[in-house]
Amino acid sequence: MAILSTRPSIALVKTRWRKKGERTLAERAGVIGTNVWKISSEIFKHMEKEGFRFGSDRLVTDVLAEFIAFLVQLADRAVYGKLSEADRAALIGEVAGHLAATMENNQRDLLGPGEYRKPFIDLLNTRFGEYAGFAYAGAEPGYPCLRFFAAKVSDAMASGDNKWVVEQMMDIEAPEMVRLVGKLIEQTVQAGPAARPHARPG
Repeated sequence: MAILSTRPSIALVKTRWRKKGERTLAERAGVIGTNVWKISSEIFKHMEKEGFRFGSDRLVTDVLAEFIAFLVQLADRAVYGKLSEADRAALIGEVAGHLAATMENNQRDLLGPGEYRKPFIDLLNTRFGEYAGFAYAGAEPGYPCLRFFAAKVSDAMASGDNKWVVEQMMDIEAPEMVRLVGKLIEQTVQAGPAARPHARPG
């Protein structure tokens, strides 16, 4: 198969509240986590529709975990400058916890009882360290970062029939993921007086 050029069509879950007023970090983290899960699920569905094969349910969850790790570290970078460093760390920690619970519930449904939370958190921590080594233009990941992400997805898919997955991720899926995370953070995290200059991540 050759790479297909159709773009995924993904709308964010509601990110604006009817009532005015400051939202807690936990409330904002819940909205971010919900949308990160939705984006990951929709990217998976789009790739499946385009003819990519994911194999077993375990491989599906492995691929979703790579999507989530990429999206969460993008969110962390997008939050830079909008919150204090302490609030930023707390927010991303809440997002990770929200997603760990969601992933755990889904893996139990698909795979049965087991220890799923710790391996997922360990993966997030490992990927955060790896992604921190790449250069970014603001919150925009460069080619080496996208290539690394695409390779991790390809490894997780572990199927010989998916030779175009790296190109699909870099050219089609990842750019949409980057765009959506930028929009998500813009709508859920407002810059405030506590946001002061700090050394950039990575």
